Amino acid sequence: MSEPKKLYIKTYGCQMNVYDTARMKDVLAPLGYRAADTPADADLVVLNTCHIREKAAEKVYSDLGRLRAHSRAKAEAGGRMVVAVAGCVAQAEGEALKRRAPLVDIVLGPQTYHRLPEMVARSLRQSGVVLDTEFPAEAKFDFLPPPGADGPSAFLAIQEGCDRFCTYCVVPYTRGAEYARPAAQVIAEAKGLVAEGARELMLLGQNVNAWTGEAPGGGTWSFGRLLRELAEIEGVSRLRYTTSHPTSVTPELIAAHRDIPALVPFLSLPLQSGADRVLKAMNRGHTVAEYLATFDALRAARPELRLSSDFIVGFPGETEAEFQATLDAVGKVGFVQSFAFKFSARPGTPAALLPNRVAPEIVDDRLARLQAALADSQSRFNHACVGTVAPVLFDRVGRYEGQLIGRTPTMQAVHAEISAAAMGTVRAVRIVGVGPNSLSGVAETSDQERDAAE
Repeated sequence: MSEPKKLYIKTYGCQMNVYDTARMKDVLAPLGYRAADTPADADLVVLNTCHIREKAAEKVYSDLGRLRAHSRAKAEAGGRMVVAVAGCVAQAEGEALKRRAPLVDIVLGPQTYHRLPEMVARSLRQSGVVLDTEFPAEAKFDFLPPPGADGPSAFLAIQEGCDRFCTYCVVPYTRGAEYARPAAQVIAEAKGLVAEGARELMLLGQNVNAWTGEAPGGGTWSFGRLLRELAEIEGVSRLRYTTSHPTSVTPELIAAHRDIPALVPFLSLPLQSGADRVLKAMNRGHTVAEYLATFDALRAARPELRLSSDFIVGFPGETEAEFQATLDAVGKVGFVQSFAFKFSARPGTPAALLPNRVAPEIVDDRLARLQAALADSQSRFNHACVGTVAPVLFDRVGRYEGQLIGRTPTMQAVHAEISAAAMGTVRAVRIVGVGPNSLSGVAETSDQERDAAE
């Protein structure tokens, strides 16, 4: 019996890439590929790349440079390492990858990884790079095997691509136009994940709350309607979704947050800047006042709801007053988790051509000030939770014996001493302390446990 082939995938960037990596493993499994612990052990190495942040392509080329020694050692031992670059860097720089990195055998975009087994077979039969960065007419989801759940929380991609064309963003060029999976397909996949033990479903999309999909009986459903249907699946304890756009928060979606207990009171809703002129230059499609009105409407519907956000610091032309407006918005909303990044000029985007670049030392100073304000906002929220009881979904083993780690509805990590039987369940936990990266808690005793003790 032949030895199983080994697969190593390095995943960069967003949660959609994490989902894509899992699906690439699924499509390669019938070819006999099993996970390798390190790239040195692998027969096939896939770099699943992200092109959003600064110097993304350079990081990929650096990793390819480190792979050369492993590939050479494999060849000296009589074997071969196939190297594939997937994802958004592959989509954006396919031809450049062929020229700059002779080590690479396969270049495939985000819409074509369902074809990966065919590409691997072609690469093993022929010399030269196998390149596939098309936007095929067929939806890749129609050609993928059913995904499996790996733990109590599972990703479920329902939408891909984006039609917003924010001036700083490469997603419309690397992921393509918005595509919404049909509702029946989404529901069937959700039921399969729950049957395998998932209790929390994280719905994914580049512009996920813009989902408007084909309904099972014809016509279309809105995103709010889809959430209501998913919440009815027996075994679903929690529903989340990311990433959202403020202009796609409809009255129907706000009502869903009011009416659906399984829909967590936590929403990633990127603001990016607190200045209207900057938002217009970014082509975000909303003002600060409109964003705050959306936040107020969500909180009126679900008072415990909290937001996270993304911010870009140093967008071309950003003044100190405009940056201060961003700090003011942070104070008004009280974001509980957020990410802030320096403006990165992505090749091919309109913002890359804008004049009036902000000096690097000013950008560094503003980033530090914004990150401090966001950290303070998160810390104040965490400390306000001490003494409260939160429902925690335990999903992994802690550092110490008898300890499990889970997450609150607002995505706070909580560690507590609790029976291993709590893994994969939602338990009431009293928050008793705040650490640098997590909360500590004490599990509340259930009525059944108290009866058993008596």
